[in-house]
Amino acid sequence: MNFKKDKYIIIRNALDKKVTDFCYRYILHRRNTTNYLFNKQLISPLAKEYGFFGDEQVKHSFAIYGDVAMDTLLEGLLAKAEKFSNKKLIPTYSYCRVYEKGSILPRHKDREACAISATLNLGGDSWPIYVQKNRKKIKVDLSPGDMLLYSGCILYHWRETFEGNMCGQVFLHYNENNDKNIKNIYDGRACLGLPHFVKYYI
Repeated sequence: MNFKKDKYIIIRNALDKKVTDFCYRYILHRRNTTNYLFNKQLISPLAKEYGFFGDEQVKHSFAIYGDVAMDTLLEGLLAKAEKFSNKKLIPTYSYCRVYEKGSILPRHKDREACAISATLNLGGDSWPIYVQKNRKKIKVDLSPGDMLLYSGCILYHWRETFEGNMCGQVFLHYNENNDKNIKNIYDGRACLGLPHFVKYYI
């Protein structure tokens, strides 16, 4: 498998098991605390910096953009993404979901800030991701700590109906490091770890 030719590559054990387990427990705690804050009306139902339930793509999931821990993974796995893509990269943002039974990730391509993306399995029940290359449907099974690196703006990718109970995945997004893409560093934020809305106040 060659990233330049295939536009995707599977990286087994991209993340150490202890770190993977920690990240999965962390995101479950984040999900539970956010749910508590919403239910007790301690934060606005419009607040998203703590995470939120359901987004435009997946209704049955907890999601969070630019979480400090997940953005730290984005930075920490930059060198590995560069090695396997054979490209110099800049980090844009992370996006983490805890999927629930019945979730579907529709077939799609990504926006410019996600030109080179990775989905990293953090834990929970197994749920394959599919990519389409030359009209061929390719099924990719990832164990916790495994990562699929792919060209998000070129390859269609999706997940079919989730039959398990819960699955944690984090998407790590990068761009090639060049003059054209420098505007996308940190997805327009001042630094990693900032929520999405601060892009409008820089």
